[in-house]
Amino acid sequence: MNVLKEIYEYRELLKTNIKKDIRGRYKGSFLGILWSFINPLLQVLVYAIVFPFLMRGAQGDNYVIYLIAGLIPWTFFTTVINGGTTSIKANAGIIKKVYFPREILLISQVASGLINFLISCIIIIVFCLIFGVGISYHIIIVPIIAIIQSILSLGIILILGAVNVYVQDMEYIIGFVLNMGFYATPIIYQLDLLSGAGILYTLVSINPLTVLVSAYRDVFMYHVWPDPLPLFLVLLLGLVVTLIGYGIFRKLEKGFAEEL
Repeated sequence: MNVLKEIYEYRELLKTNIKKDIRGRYKGSFLGILWSFINPLLQVLVYAIVFPFLMRGAQGDNYVIYLIAGLIPWTFFTTVINGGTTSIKANAGIIKKVYFPREILLISQVASGLINFLISCIIIIVFCLIFGVGISYHIIIVPIIAIIQSILSLGIILILGAVNVYVQDMEYIIGFVLNMGFYATPIIYQLDLLSGAGILYTLVSINPLTVLVSAYRDVFMYHVWPDPLPLFLVLLLGLVVTLIGYGIFRKLEKGFAEEL
């Protein structure tokens, strides 16, 4: 409870960091925050054109909606993980000079990513309307799914952000793991394609990002409530990872000033 009290006392710093993370992401760019819309749209365009030719007949109906409902949540995840991994190092100067709860740097990464994601959901809604899929009242659960994803992401970056201070190659390792994770999550393909792949199908099925992406698709594309049990298990996993991550972070935090 002490950490929550401390973060509350530094809430103005947290707000400032969230604003800085949102603005700084596209600072100096002519199009600014519009890139948060353009990037996923360009990805959808590439995959929508290329992938159907590579996997003829495997993309299913409404493939563009299927793509965008997977790519935008995945972009939310990778943005937070990449930003959180480098956040402590990127703020080395202020960490050495001023005391504040270091967790704020990571929480602000998740919060700014969450805000950006919720804004980007407008793209999904627009595409659903344009391609005739429509929208339903099920979208009211999107913030809940996003919060579950945020908790899991926070736990991961508490570990990675702290370890990255000590392990110089961590950023490159994470880049490789995220690239592998993209193909281990049914974003550009349907999970059914792996139904005969045995252990591979099982591994992709239990991937927490598979559960989250499927939940977003249930809401936006299929207009049904997501299965609550897998989401609850991901939430439970996120809470456990966050508690473990916080313990690791607090232990490694003691040497930040010396290592940075």
